[in-house]
Amino acid sequence: MIRLEDTSGGSIAAAISAERHRQGSPTTGMVLTMLILTDEEYQSDATSGAVIAARQHPMRIVTVIPRPGRGPHSLDAEIAVGGDDGPGEVAVLRLRGELAEHADSVVIPLLLSDTPVVAFWPSNAPAIPAEDTIGRHAQRRITDSATCEDPLAELRQRGAGYRPGDIDLAWSRLTPWRSILATAFDQPVGIATGGSITAEANNPSAELLATWLGASLDIAVAVQSTETPGIQSVVIETETGEIAITRPDGNTATLSQTGIPDALISLPRRDLTTLLNQDLRRLDPDNVYGWVIRTYAGKTK
Repeated sequence: MIRLEDTSGGSIAAAISAERHRQGSPTTGMVLTMLILTDEEYQSDATSGAVIAARQHPMRIVTVIPRPGRGPHSLDAEIAVGGDDGPGEVAVLRLRGELAEHADSVVIPLLLSDTPVVAFWPSNAPAIPAEDTIGRHAQRRITDSATCEDPLAELRQRGAGYRPGDIDLAWSRLTPWRSILATAFDQPVGIATGGSITAEANNPSAELLATWLGASLDIAVAVQSTETPGIQSVVIETETGEIAITRPDGNTATLSQTGIPDALISLPRRDLTTLLNQDLRRLDPDNVYGWVIRTYAGKTK
């Protein structure tokens, strides 16, 4: 770990390059730059998750922690290049004083040329990420409404401020659920007539799943609250019976369909690294997410 105090973005970039040369690998091979905008509470988990994701997507990770307040502005950095954790490059920056309001001037010298930029807000995000001083540099902008104080209000804001290239981890968590439901509808099940989802209160993923199902099947989907974390069940009523996915233990689900033997399916809760890996595989806009998040924002005004 290299520590720099009262430094600059240019000096940090030079230190990373010098460490690469010292290790005998002047060619970085990085495929993208990830900018993590966070606070001290979330920075460790977010940075660690990105470092592990760098094993599949070699990248330069720049974690920016603004610490506004009185006193002179300063920039301190901790740098790590390669090592046992993977091939990535990591720079954790703490911006103090007035510099905390101008993070873009610090990170621009650290962006890798001719590679995509991904911005990630592990908790509270700007109202319109694409118009943020950092977000406007990014092709993909990742937020996580589930970590916010009011997840559903945050989800509405994500819909109101949506721009192509935005994605929320509340949607990424639904990929296995959506795949199972899509497979179930490969069979002739007749017209869907209604549905329900059981999940913990204020779960943004449950709300997005209900919106997606309701808009796709033209049915009403109720969300019922429990005290158990995550989503526990999804039930779709059709003309020929029910399609139900139940996951009582947060790990293994049972798919039940009228007239078909039950099937056990591995459906564990997904960690941050898994979610980031999914969202980094394709950096083009997720049009289905865009449709669903704007539909949710529109119906909850």
